[in-house]
Amino acid sequence: MRLILGGRLLPLAAAVLAALALLVAPAHAAAPSFDGPGPYKVSFQVQGDTTLYYPSDIAKSPRRHPVIVWGNGTFAIPVIYDGLLRHWASHGFIVAAANTAFSGSGQEMRAGIDLLAKADKQSGSPFHGKVDLKRIGASGHSQGGAGTVNAAQDPRIITSVPIQPGGRADPSRLHGPTLYLAGQYDVIVSPASVRSLYESSGQVPAIYAERAGATHFTPLGDGGDYRGITTAWFRLQLMGDERARGLFFGDHCGICSSPAWPVVTRNAKAEQVPGPSSALSAGR
Repeated sequence: MRLILGGRLLPLAAAVLAALALLVAPAHAAAPSFDGPGPYKVSFQVQGDTTLYYPSDIAKSPRRHPVIVWGNGTFAIPVIYDGLLRHWASHGFIVAAANTAFSGSGQEMRAGIDLLAKADKQSGSPFHGKVDLKRIGASGHSQGGAGTVNAAQDPRIITSVPIQPGGRADPSRLHGPTLYLAGQYDVIVSPASVRSLYESSGQVPAIYAERAGATHFTPLGDGGDYRGITTAWFRLQLMGDERARGLFFGDHCGICSSPAWPVVTRNAKAEQVPGPSSALSAGR
């Protein structure tokens, strides 16, 4: 999807600089436990068509780490979202970001899974025996959001978070829980177009959430107002972190009553997902 305003390509560099100036964002009330950095120091490396962000001490880790594959927006590369991708890695995820500005097909995102599957079996690799290939999620922004929906048709991907996804997405083959994120003031990918994709995802538990005041460039840099909610979703879906369940599911879900998310809709399958247990509810 081309970013065109007034007949000219939007100066991406200016938008990026504006987003990077906001790298330190205030904590978000809907996800206070997940907006801040996780316990891991983060390293990154570029391997061919993929940039990997991961816990620095992963080679010494006693466990396998879940994976998030990432797709960039049009004309963007992983460094444009560097803060967000590092944030996820600080929470223990291995992030495989496609090194392409055109990730709408989802193919380049899925290639990151193939790369990590090989590294997991490769003696001497820091990822040897450390990749949890049974817990893989997908996310991306704009064209990469469409790529997220398309990539998530891969049976290896069990959950997805399309952020302001472009229209060239086919949700008919989604098979895992999906969180669609829109921006109230997004004039490039309108909330209505995101909601249309959500409404076509009835075969899976799906949630549509619209961030108050967000534009199409809010997710750049460190993820802005989308950082906490995406981290919470992946911690629940890929790590089983029950502290995040009440944000999305149950009769009184956190984002459902938050003014920061004035429009939240859950489909029938999402409504059937259990909320937090009474013990967890009492502890919140």
